[in-house]
Amino acid sequence: MDQHEYFQELNALMARRREELDQLRKLGIEPYPHGYERDAFSSDILSEFKDGDPQRIVSVAGRIMSLRKMGKASFCHIQDSKGKIQIYLKKDDLGDIYDAFRLLDIGDIIGIKGFIFRTKMGEVSVHAQELKLLTKSLRPLPVVKEKTDEAGNKIIFDPFADKELRYRQRYVDLVVNPAVRDVLTKRTLILRAIRKFLDEKSYLEVETPRSAAPLRRRFRAPVCHTP
Repeated sequence: MDQHEYFQELNALMARRREELDQLRKLGIEPYPHGYERDAFSSDILSEFKDGDPQRIVSVAGRIMSLRKMGKASFCHIQDSKGKIQIYLKKDDLGDIYDAFRLLDIGDIIGIKGFIFRTKMGEVSVHAQELKLLTKSLRPLPVVKEKTDEAGNKIIFDPFADKELRYRQRYVDLVVNPAVRDVLTKRTLILRAIRKFLDEKSYLEVETPRSAAPLRRRFRAPVCHTP
């Protein structure tokens, strides 16, 4: 695919998403609400769930990273700041809002309230009882596919790996590459810890201007005369 074909396809995808945005508004759904109350994160749900525990209701929120739209039931994976979790959506539970879900795409951000359960395939998931659209994304994300082998290793297909594109679109890199986001998170925590330590020692942080040209200094070595 050459550059011209790429931008043609991109424009078509963006036009379709804008049409979906208009349809959502006609259904009375605000695509950019002011807030959402979340009380759980994906990694905490996955680590704390135990079969046989009393049913637990949670409110989660995240970006849709995969979609399997079917007839009266669908699956998706959402990604929050701590990882991913599968969401199970059923028309009988959600009613008319399920029809709106069919207008959502990968990259959209949603809020889900429901109970935690384990699917027949053994994956801990959230059974949605309420669905709220938090952000309708108008630009498509690169689709990064993951597969776990028998040894439990994750295999990545179609990674967002173009170095130049990754630096030009850092926001996309952070969304689709968890390893990159993890490095940035650790860097932030390290800098925060250093600043906290120095603050407690009464150090003052001073920013100095950087010169465009490297600073060069020349020294003249002393001349020694022997008698």
